[in-house]
Amino acid sequence: AMPNPVVTFETSVGSFQAEVFVDQMPLTAGNFLSLVNDKFYDGLHFHRVIKDFMLQFGCPYSKDPKNPRNGTGGPSPNSAYTVNGAQMKRDGEGSIPDEHTAKISNEPGTLSMANAGPNSGGSQFFVNTVHNNFLDWYDTSSPDSKHPVFGKVVSGMDVVKKIEATKTDQNDNPTTPVKMVRVFVN
Repeated sequence: AMPNPVVTFETSVGSFQAEVFVDQMPLTAGNFLSLVNDKFYDGLHFHRVIKDFMLQFGCPYSKDPKNPRNGTGGPSPNSAYTVNGAQMKRDGEGSIPDEHTAKISNEPGTLSMANAGPNSGGSQFFVNTVHNNFLDWYDTSSPDSKHPVFGKVVSGMDVVKKIEATKTDQNDNPTTPVKMVRVFVN
């Protein structure tokens, strides 16, 4: 089997790398890697940062870090993505189906899909900075929070912690914007 790809996140405050779990989460990983290859994430900003919780990212409206619509956007409706070489289509909202298969917990450094309920994942994801096991799709203590993990930071966790420590406003938006310069597969 091919080793899982490693993706570099080059931010305005430093870079971190993450392994993407193509082997265990082919659909979610395929969606993410398709967005990376389309340069969807380049130039966006972290729009929600909560200390001792997570960093959220990937809303297309966040090209403007102060856009009030930040956190509401995603990929284009019915856009294409690739899963193991096969072409797939996102739904009319630009979302993909939930992949509730591999039981990978929302541990520190994991990448996890943000969503607004069932089958609403698109381009937004978060990096856990603590163990948020209540977000696991198989955790029964919080049945409404189901966030599948599709990757994990393998280097640059110090940069993740630096972003986590950034000052934020009342909407958890960094007061000094943290930009994603580019995201690319190594």
